[in-house]
Amino acid sequence: MKGEVYNQSTWIALKAASYYFEQGKSLKEVALILNVSESTVSRLIQRAKKEKIVEFVIGNPYKQCLDLEDQLLEQYPLKEVIVTHSGSEDGNPADPEKDKMMVALEGARYLQRIITSRDILGIAWGGTMYYLIHYLNPCQRTDTIFVTLHGSLTCCDYELDVHNLVSRMSMAFGGNYYSLSSAGLHKDVESLSLIKNINDVKQIFSLFQRLTISISGLGSFYPRLDSPLSRLQYLQPRELTFLQSKGVYGDMMLRFFDGNGEECDGEIKERTLAIDINTYKKIPRKIVVVSGVQKAKTLQAALKGGLIDVLIIDRKLAQAVVMENSTT
Repeated sequence: MKGEVYNQSTWIALKAASYYFEQGKSLKEVALILNVSESTVSRLIQRAKKEKIVEFVIGNPYKQCLDLEDQLLEQYPLKEVIVTHSGSEDGNPADPEKDKMMVALEGARYLQRIITSRDILGIAWGGTMYYLIHYLNPCQRTDTIFVTLHGSLTCCDYELDVHNLVSRMSMAFGGNYYSLSSAGLHKDVESLSLIKNINDVKQIFSLFQRLTISISGLGSFYPRLDSPLSRLQYLQPRELTFLQSKGVYGDMMLRFFDGNGEECDGEIKERTLAIDINTYKKIPRKIVVVSGVQKAKTLQAALKGGLIDVLIIDRKLAQAVVMENSTT
């Protein structure tokens, strides 16, 4: 009889909701105050939600982030999307580095949620990956295997090079790592062939076939040259001109792709020490962490080519991609 009376009382549902949601009291504390059981409190709270005694509102820009996630999931065959909000929005001056740090932070959190001891993870070079590893919680230990997705870049800061990054990531998780220490781009096909016949390199290429996760950033070559690879003397002027003649839009893992997300053919492709695109596409969970509205068309191309399964992106870039899709 007592339970029946309480179930009919709007007042007690209101009080339970107020104590629980507004004052932050636990179910046990609310039950003691109202002299009812914890299960009754739970039912009262559910009733308060059902009858709209309490309503939940996710404020902007956070609600907009969720809406953009849903729109991107509708537009592309992605497994997951995370859209971040950062302090460089809401009228504040643009801060590309802060946006990069925010997507890297969410990338680190996501990776720590999904990684297991059974995984083999491939990592690419770059500033976003540098920040991501910085945000990893060293208390989470796994027996994961980590491997570089490509060779080293002597033209970039050592802290951004993939050999350093894979070492740091394996240290954070407590796993083992394998690294391609040779240069990412070789002078000719013959010298690359010699490198690929080394036993340690063969072992890494065999690991490419078993990768379960990859994580990388995204370099942009279109509509303007934004990728670090266009500025770091990685490419000779003639090589950059050649890629532009092939309609290059962007790069991932030292592989260059066009507006359809297909790898640009040519001698640069044949001289590159990196996982090949077809093998990369077979990885079950390809995570790309990217920021910067200027990368919208490049990101569209990568999505079109099926190069991404999990997208972690800033809000302004997400808006730009969604708007581009609505006008085409």
